[in-house]
Amino acid sequence: MAPPSLLALDRARELQAPPPRGAPYSVPLPGTATQGRSAVYRNWRFQDELLQTLDPSITTMHDAFEQSAKRVPTNRCLGHRPYDPVTKTFGQYVWQDYQTVQRRRANFGVGLVQLHKEAGVTEKTYGVGLYCNNRPEWQIMDLACMSQGLYSVSIYDTLGPEATEYIINHANLACVATSLNHIPSLLKLKPRLPSLKLIISLDPLSEGEQSGYSKAEILNALASDLGVKIYSIEDVETLGGMTHQPYNPPRPDDIITINYTSGTTGNPKGVVLTHANAVAAASSSLIVARQATDDVICSFLPLAHIYQRVGEHSALWSGAAIGYFHGNIAELVDDLKLVRPTTFSGVPRLYNRFGGAIKAATVNQPGVKGALSRHVVSTKLAAINDPVAPSNTHAIWDRLWSKKVVAAFGLDRCRTMVSGSAPIDPSLHQFLRVVFANHFLQGYGLTETYAVSLAQLEGDFSAGNCGAVAQTTEVCLQDVPDMEYLSTDKPFPRGELLIRSSTRFREYFKNEAETTKAIDADGWFRSGDICTVDELGRFRIIDRVKNVLKLAQGEYISPERIENVYLANCGQLATAYVHGDSHQSFLVGIFGVAPDQFAPWASKVLGRSVDMTDLKAVTEAAEDPKVRKALVKELEKIGRKNKFNSYERVKAVRLFVEPFTIENELLTPT
Repeated sequence: MAPPSLLALDRARELQAPPPRGAPYSVPLPGTATQGRSAVYRNWRFQDELLQTLDPSITTMHDAFEQSAKRVPTNRCLGHRPYDPVTKTFGQYVWQDYQTVQRRRANFGVGLVQLHKEAGVTEKTYGVGLYCNNRPEWQIMDLACMSQGLYSVSIYDTLGPEATEYIINHANLACVATSLNHIPSLLKLKPRLPSLKLIISLDPLSEGEQSGYSKAEILNALASDLGVKIYSIEDVETLGGMTHQPYNPPRPDDIITINYTSGTTGNPKGVVLTHANAVAAASSSLIVARQATDDVICSFLPLAHIYQRVGEHSALWSGAAIGYFHGNIAELVDDLKLVRPTTFSGVPRLYNRFGGAIKAATVNQPGVKGALSRHVVSTKLAAINDPVAPSNTHAIWDRLWSKKVVAAFGLDRCRTMVSGSAPIDPSLHQFLRVVFANHFLQGYGLTETYAVSLAQLEGDFSAGNCGAVAQTTEVCLQDVPDMEYLSTDKPFPRGELLIRSSTRFREYFKNEAETTKAIDADGWFRSGDICTVDELGRFRIIDRVKNVLKLAQGEYISPERIENVYLANCGQLATAYVHGDSHQSFLVGIFGVAPDQFAPWASKVLGRSVDMTDLKAVTEAAEDPKVRKALVKELEKIGRKNKFNSYERVKAVRLFVEPFTIENELLTPT
């Protein structure tokens, strides 16, 4: 029997149709342009008001999940692949239905409140740390917080102990829920974490061992001297089930999460996001991604980043299923083949791998297979670029060729694919569009806008842009005269993208100065991205206001800081230029050497004398692969010593005697 209809999905379907061909996707509002700023742009369907929610009765994500649990209680909700220690393999997916997750999150939420009371926490609302990879318990924990008016604080587990320490202290967390492998790290940090009183293991701590031998007893013996108590998730749920306390549901303006961004020049900033922000973001996502109750997604992008989180909000609101990957991204395709998702969100770095594998197996093959594949791709590329009726589908080739190719990735059921976090190469975007033959869009958003700001709409087959203004959003472009970007530029306006929306964050936690810098008196958020907008209201990112790089995995890098650290700690270098871009996942460096210090160092590396006065010999040494490899090792040591994140460390170098001069126009006279 079909599940009851859902107002949010019905409304989303009504709003999915694109504008008439040739009409703009975003429209400038008449009379809104001001000195130094372009007109204000809104989505073509939402020119009079911004979208808040697809269903007026749903104003928090707590409401959205409860609605689904009551509407489709026996639908698959959260799934994982259990590990078999005997065969050392991961099995088939095991699923919990909505009513099971509803019961567990209710008990967990009550148990959390009770443990905080016992630990002396008296505030009505507070944050709870989440420190683990994507897994069903992450979502159960998040939903548990919502059920009692609490909020989660995600800790991205690859940022290292310094960032973990900072976030726990800054957010004043009394409790962190984490996977078993992180508990020793938290205990080591405890002397510097005065607020931490509770650790909840999302993994079992007892498996029937004799007294004194369980993980719970051993860990608590270590923790007791530190003033910390350790519980398993089962302990907390059992406590909650015995307490019989009702929900304490949040209000729309209550915090749903504090999401810490990776800092570029200092500590991470805590982005305060509300339930109203989350509902608006999920509403926009339901429209763009065409979510349905029978959908299934695969969760693998870090839930500590807001991009994955909004996708799971949408899935839970629509009553869809979420299958969590088993933890090894190199084996993601194994999970995809089992889940066979209908909606897929990824990043350019992953799509690059997909594209390379597909080309190797098809268009780059010899003989008939390669010839046929090249014919199919060229035929479909011609169709997608048709100026009158562009299309990425083909009645014959999709059935005979595309379906077989994408089935190798487990994506043969996928109706919608999203690329975000960094720009996807336009030629790759078009290639994958013709291969997958589905709605493959590029979007743009930030943590501060709950990942929702711009997105390509259905039927728009252009590449190299982020599409239309979201239904929840209005934007304008502000002049950046120092960089010669003006809202009066021709043929199209250019400037810094300013965003005002129902998804925009409230503030940076405990950081009024940064909040004031980011949000002006009229509520406009300064994105820091330079954009241009075309005649159809599609926005394209062309630069950054600050000298900051964004890598393929979405991390922002401050190259000047990295250059200064290297030069300060590596005497054989005289000048430095660190480079990265959003199509690559690592940094590279061009360095000028200081011959007086470089020559002795290179002599040791090469095992032969290099005379510092012999510029030819110094140049030859600088070009030697052995020397370049040795310098990368040296830079790695410096990076670790200065607590660089892994993505901030240079992985490849070129060395020159004098790379930057006025004569070669790489150095200005000043």
